[in-house]
Amino acid sequence: MKMIKLALPLATALLMVVAGCSQQDAPAKPAATASNPAQSYADVAAKTKGFTVGAMMSANTVYVLFDPQCPHCGHLWQQSQPLLKKVKFVWIPVSFINAKSTPQGAALLTAGNPAELMTTHETSILAGTGGIAASASIPPEVETAIKTNTQLLNSMGVESVPYIMAKHAASGQVVTNAGAMETAALAKLLGVEIP
Repeated sequence: MKMIKLALPLATALLMVVAGCSQQDAPAKPAATASNPAQSYADVAAKTKGFTVGAMMSANTVYVLFDPQCPHCGHLWQQSQPLLKKVKFVWIPVSFINAKSTPQGAALLTAGNPAELMTTHETSILAGTGGIAASASIPPEVETAIKTNTQLLNSMGVESVPYIMAKHAASGQVVTNAGAMETAALAKLLGVEIP
């Protein structure tokens, strides 16, 4: 009986690690994607605003739609770090979790060093301390960009973040994933080797 009592919380914790933050109060479920993934990928590339980290000259661009208040997004941020020498990531803030999402997303978009600020922010989120302090005074164009990012996420039928869109390095096919991933699984999804 003790084994079952211990196993249930452990299984729940493991499920949360690979899950995502949902736009509803219900548990996260796999995201639906538009009927044309290539078009959705092109729309994300052309219509969203994010910040870029990693191999800037890489032909392999990975788009990650995330809510700054999502701990699963923080986990993905940490797990993506070993791949930064091979892959260019564009982190695209959306806002649906709470009132802190938009100001924190704006702070990240306008930061002089968004990668450094994101690391500080996600460390705080994962520690349960709420993330970076951010001003409620947001430039209108930045607020509009975050609203546009969120609307595009919703138009694709995506219900949870982090949401990854990329082209597989070997096949060129658009690949997607809703939820956090460990480094090895992320590398496999993208078709790259871990350096």
